[in-house]
Amino acid sequence: MINITTPLTEDVRKTLKVGDEVLLTGTILTARDAAHKRLCDTLKRGKSLPLNLKDAVIYYCGPTPARPGRPIGSCGPTTSSRMDSFTPALISLGLGGMIGKGDRSDEVTRAIKKHKCVYFLATGGIGALLSTKVRSSKVILYNDLGPEAVHKLEVKDFPLLVGIDSKGRDLYDKAGWKKE
Repeated sequence: MINITTPLTEDVRKTLKVGDEVLLTGTILTARDAAHKRLCDTLKRGKSLPLNLKDAVIYYCGPTPARPGRPIGSCGPTTSSRMDSFTPALISLGLGGMIGKGDRSDEVTRAIKKHKCVYFLATGGIGALLSTKVRSSKVILYNDLGPEAVHKLEVKDFPLLVGIDSKGRDLYDKAGWKKE
């Protein structure tokens, strides 16, 4: 296991290789389809985003409400390809990494390679277990979206696998799972 922390700088991203198992500690943001659409609509209007994505990590997740005494409920990954039409624009702003499940489009893979980003895979179906790695959670943007609001999470030893590294090497290609 490789221990890494946020912010996820380019120097760190360049050391990671497809297939590496990592434990991520630090601040990550959650954002799903609706939040991605709003962020990209803001950019299309020529405005600045209401958050800084430089070296940030976005987790494609819509957490459930927290049980008493816990900072967050279940927080498993959602299918990443649903964000593919929005992702290149966010990567171009300096986004350091993304966490989700499933393969990515060729356009996203090209943007990852061009901007030296990293795509991490989180294991689906273990959202309750992943929630134990979250130390705090706070909605920071788009509260009206409910579980799809942007949350700021503090995580410790969040288990991930490098799905696409900064050189554009793709685990789905390597394993022969990439869709044609």
